[in-house]
Amino acid sequence: MWTDAIVEEIRKYRDEHASKFNYDINKIYKDLKEKEKINTNKKITLKPKIYLKSTGA
Repeated sequence: MWTDAIVEEIRKYRDEHASKFNYDINKIYKDLKEKEKINTNKKITLKPKIYLKSTGA
């Protein structure tokens, strides 16, 4: 079976992170929110694209 190296690496890091919190989703969430607060990278929100239906005229 074919495996994607990038996906495997992400799964490895995700599992390592989750194991630090005994796989408790609430603790994982809290940790990620704390990291989000101290992250200084600029965050952007894109507006959804609106597609107009063609009338055929």
